[in-house]
Amino acid sequence: MLIVADENIPLLDAFFAGFGEIRRYPGRAIDAACVRDADLLLVRSVTRVDRQLLEGSKVRFVGTCTIGTDHLDLEYFAQADIHWSSAPGCNARGVVDYVLGSLLTLAELDGVELPKRVYGVVGAGEVGGRLVRVLRGLGWQVLVCDPLRAASEEGDFVSLDTLLEQCDTISLHTPLQRGGEHPTWHLLGARQLARLRPGAWLINASRGPVVDNEALRELLLDREDVHAVLDVWEGEPQVDLALADLCTLATPHIAGYSLDGKQRGTAQIYQAFCRSQGLPEQVHLADLLPSPALARLDFDASADPAWALATLCRAVYDPRRDDADFRRSLSEDPTEQRAAFDLLRKQYPVRREIEGLAVRVQGDAPQLVQAINALGAVLV
Repeated sequence: MLIVADENIPLLDAFFAGFGEIRRYPGRAIDAACVRDADLLLVRSVTRVDRQLLEGSKVRFVGTCTIGTDHLDLEYFAQADIHWSSAPGCNARGVVDYVLGSLLTLAELDGVELPKRVYGVVGAGEVGGRLVRVLRGLGWQVLVCDPLRAASEEGDFVSLDTLLEQCDTISLHTPLQRGGEHPTWHLLGARQLARLRPGAWLINASRGPVVDNEALRELLLDREDVHAVLDVWEGEPQVDLALADLCTLATPHIAGYSLDGKQRGTAQIYQAFCRSQGLPEQVHLADLLPSPALARLDFDASADPAWALATLCRAVYDPRRDDADFRRSLSEDPTEQRAAFDLLRKQYPVRREIEGLAVRVQGDAPQLVQAINALGAVLV
């Protein structure tokens, strides 16, 4: 069996070497010639997998080690009888950690208390749903907009207009849909952006075109009170440099780039492939993940809960580092800028997740314990 894979997929050999030969390519360089003789194709979000790429090839299974599937032509897969799998939820926790770190930075810049803001989450799937649970677990007020789920199930959902009207912090976690009943392409266009509340924070860690980048740039030029945090961009790896300069935090599509999330994605595709072939799983992620560098955090019961929350989150991940690296990489030369964007992703440093971090509290501190439990850390 010939396996063609994005070179940035971790643990490829550990999970797939037993099935055959592995050929690695940069994700954006995978073309029809690369996959012509392949049986199995493993990609990330930068590779468009459609009829043009696969027609005439031997590929019968496509795995994307990502939550999103907007880069896959699923209608063609069905026509061509090609099995496929994504990795739903694989990097959800990493994105939640990214949002938490961003909120801490924004709160310091504006001098506000995070529990006093109203949070709006657009998209309550694997990522957004987990973020909602964490924020509500902290006791913060959260409104949720998810038209797809609202149409098919009961729940406390609100419209996008209501969310824009009532929330001063908005975090986007919706898949990219260009058409259909609930399109999300430019879900936040000029009209919606103009309705942002005074002092609003906007975080996009979903897909770049969910926000009209040109309209956002114009808004930020006019309204210094609005803070934008962008991890995703229209036209990436090409980035609107003027927009990046106006963002409070700007990063190169790495919100979910925790080591755990990336390796979890490979494991999920391996599991899906085994199921499709009727094969038993021989490799398990728990045996491959390294021990975290931070073994445990200890807090005294007298610790201020807000300080402890910031300390815990930033001990694991602080997006300001990624923002600084990204800004240093930005170049007026489009070719250099695109290459730098991909290089930052390829050489991304090891980053773990808050969930599962061991934390000890010495003494009786119910508020502190609530915050630790909400974040998903493990009390020991």
